Amino acid sequence: MKRETPSIQTERLLLREVVGADIQNIYAGLSNSLVTECYGVSYDSLEATKEQMAWYENAQQVWWAICSADGETFLGAGGLNDLSLTNKKAEIGLWLLPDFWGQGIMTTVMPLICSYGFDELGLHRIEGFVDSANQNCRKAMAKLDFEHEGTMKDCEIKNGRYISVDIYAKLSNATDVRMATALV
Repeated sequence: MKRETPSIQTERLLLREVVGADIQNIYAGLSNSLVTECYGVSYDSLEATKEQMAWYENAQQVWWAICSADGETFLGAGGLNDLSLTNKKAEIGLWLLPDFWGQGIMTTVMPLICSYGFDELGLHRIEGFVDSANQNCRKAMAKLDFEHEGTMKDCEIKNGRYISVDIYAKLSNATDVRMATALV
């Protein structure tokens, strides 16, 4: 069963549930080589993008469409995936259309997603896996107080070459497992 995705509103942005009508925007982002260069998936047709839309529906993730505050302009998508309520952890992910890069959106949205994970889902750990070549994302993770835990060297093949992946994590302030469990 799909997990409910509440909207999150700031003065500047609206995070809302990804809906079927977003498929064109999702395709625009996940078919763009600038976006997919450091992102884990890419699609070459609108039909193939339906796979991603089904993925957003899965209860193992909570993802939002990132939009302008009025909801009129689609900027990208972000959320938590590989949710493990048993282990109180998830992986954070985010991508933006290139027109919106360098505007501080990532550093605004990621704390909102983390707060939702820690406060609403009772998570203790949020992980981020970043292509080591993605300098901008690595800088943002550090700026957002994600701790660099290490690098998995040559652990994935992308575009016919091995890439290394940096592991980052942010922990909640809840140190008592019993307390975190009561929140879920």
